[in-house]
This record gives sequence, C-alpha cells and structure tokens, in this order.
Amino acid sequence: MSPSELIPAEKALKIVLDGAKAIGEEKLALNKAANRILSQDLVSLRTQPPFDASAMDGYAVKQSDVTSLPVCLRIIGESKAGTPFDHPVAQGEAVRIFTGAVVPQGADTIIIQENTNPGDGSVEVLTGTPQGKFIRNAGLDFQMGETLLKAGDVLTPYRLALAASMNHAELPVYKKAKVAMISTGDELVMPGEATLPGQIIASNTFGIAASIQNCGAEVLDIGIAGDTKTALHAKLQDALDQGANIIVTTGGASVGDHDLVLPVAQEMGFEFEIAKIAMRPGKPFLFGKVTHDGRTVYLTGLAGNPVSSLVAFNVFTKPLINLLSGKDETAINLLPAVLGCSLPQNDERAEYMRATLETSRDGKRIAKPFTKQDSSMLANLVRADCLVYRAVKAPAAKKGDACEIVLMS
Repeated sequence: MSPSELIPAEKALKIVLDGAKAIGEEKLALNKAANRILSQDLVSLRTQPPFDASAMDGYAVKQSDVTSLPVCLRIIGESKAGTPFDHPVAQGEAVRIFTGAVVPQGADTIIIQENTNPGDGSVEVLTGTPQGKFIRNAGLDFQMGETLLKAGDVLTPYRLALAASMNHAELPVYKKAKVAMISTGDELVMPGEATLPGQIIASNTFGIAASIQNCGAEVLDIGIAGDTKTALHAKLQDALDQGANIIVTTGGASVGDHDLVLPVAQEMGFEFEIAKIAMRPGKPFLFGKVTHDGRTVYLTGLAGNPVSSLVAFNVFTKPLINLLSGKDETAINLLPAVLGCSLPQNDERAEYMRATLETSRDGKRIAKPFTKQDSSMLANLVRADCLVYRAVKAPAAKKGDACEIVLMS
C-alpha cells in the first residue's frame, strides 16, 4: 500500500469489511438481552394461548341455550385466570367467567356481563353473542415449534416480550464488540481543564464514545496518548490487553512528522491496507489489523478534526462494528432529495456536505448545504439536518436538481 494512494470510499469500505464476521455468541437472561442481536432462530416452546380463553368478563354458555331470548340459566361455577372451572357445562347452565380464564368444556359462547341480569344462583341473558365470539382459541397467537424470531433480529421490547411468551428464559445472542478509543495529541486537554496556549479541548473523545455506544458496542476508553512513540505504543498495547476487537484512534492519522499512529502500529505488527481515502471530510483514514491472542484486532485511524472523525466513523467504523456484532447494516442509507442551492463541480474526492433540510409543499426534501464546510466546524455539524452526498467528479448542479442525502440522527 502506498501512503500517497487515494482509495475511493466505496473500495475502502469493501476493504474494511472484507472477511469480517460476528465475533462469537453467548446466552443471556431475558432481562439482560435488550437491544442485543439474536444469533439463532428462536422456536416457541409452547402454544399461546395454551387453551381456549375468554376475551371478556361474562358467562360461558352453550350457543343452543341463547338462540331464543331472554333466557334464564343456572350458574354452576366460576372460571377465573389461573383457576379454571373443571366440570363440563350442560344444557341450561352457565359458568361465571373472567378475562383470560379457561373456557370450560361444553361451552362455546361468551355472553358479556353487560348483556345479562344476574340473579341468585342464576343469570338472565338479555342479548345473545355469535358462537365463538370473545373466545381466544388455543394457538390463536402461535403454536409450539413455530419459528417466530430469526437470527439477526434486534431484541426490541416487543420481541423480548414475545420471547418470554415463547417460554425462553435465556436467549442466544451475538457478543458485543469491544471498541477501544484512543485520542492522540499533546494539544488535547479534557473538558473543564485549563488550556495553555496552543491547546484545545478533546471533543472527539465524547463524540466517538457516544457513537460506539449507539452501535451497541462496549467502549474501552484508553485515554489520550501524547505525541511520542512510547506513549502511543503503551496505549495501543493497553487496548490489546483489554480485549479490544477494534481500536479507534483520533488524530495522528496523516503523514506528518507527529502523525505516529501508522508507524507505531506497524512496529506492533499491524498490517495496513488503507492510509487515506478519496472523501471529504475524512481524507486521513487508516485501516489495519493484527492477530492478538488468537483474535483479529482491527484499527481504524480517524482524523483529528471532529467533523472528519465523526463522518468517517459512520462511513467505515460503524459498519465494521455492526458486522462484528452480528448486524447486517453495512452501508449508509442514501435518500433522494433536491438541492436548495447550486453547487460547483466536485473534484476527485466524494463529499458529504453538511446541510439544512426542508420539505416542499409537494413533499420533496430540499437540502441546502452550508456555504462553509471546513472539517473543524463542529457547530455546523450539530446545525445540520442531513449530509448531501456528492460522488467523485460530480458535475455542477443547479438549485432544484436531484441529489442524495444522509439523514442526521
């Protein structure tokens, strides 16, 4: 790999994802599995409901008894949720029943209580009900042995509730990727600390950490490495020793005298396939990997400018985290829109332009890129509703021309 080679963004993503796969599986209790990814199809261990159940409070009767109304029926017992009535219903009889209770044998109709006039040991039925109405038949929801959840499904609250109803106490899920984060640079200080001349606040630390968490991965915050080979080597080794699957560095990813990520990582055995990409923002981007303790460890080196690092993270690092975590989300979702201003011809780098977004009266998205797109301008990223994507050497475009956008979440 030549450090001077500009790799197209699409090719770079293929290189990053080539050969990557889920890092492993584990079983978790239901109360620990929220938002995790199922690693196997899930088959129901029971039928739901397991019996014919009443959907209303009322009386369980025979349909043949309520064809001519009004009629008085003898109450022979009660069926409530968890305590069924265990005798059959004969002609002229009724069983008081409550929502969720077992429909007793012999009954085929539920008369809701509002349509009755209860007496002493009897009930007068005033209005009838079609046979079977208000009865949830056994298996109405699902059957034992039915596959209801698939490998790759995110365990949302609804799916967790379903898994519980299927009688699974534990669920097979993909392991979380461990992502180590290292910021680099003598100029960095933490928020709240006093800054000396030439120093800046380490904002990437928090933006990237939150981005990692949003991917469902575990964050290993390794801290800030000063601009020496010894300091950076120690941080990288710490990340390896803590079991990182991916190491994300910010800063030091270019080719200057103080850009140390590439040479130090190479000395530690990392083999690099990408040094920079044809993309704006985010041209400085490193990608390499090494085998450590029997596992493949990936390194994505992001630029120090906050906008560059966050955009490159979403384009390249996020899809890699998704694959290692069992998710099949490996591409940015480009949506159609129209430009709210004219743009000049693009150059040899694909571009993601911060932009505002409005909706026209006819429902079209109108994206208007900011005039200033400097990669150090983090406030503009927050003000943006979307990113306008422009391909390599895209021709000049006029206001109203079609474009593609990425929505900001």
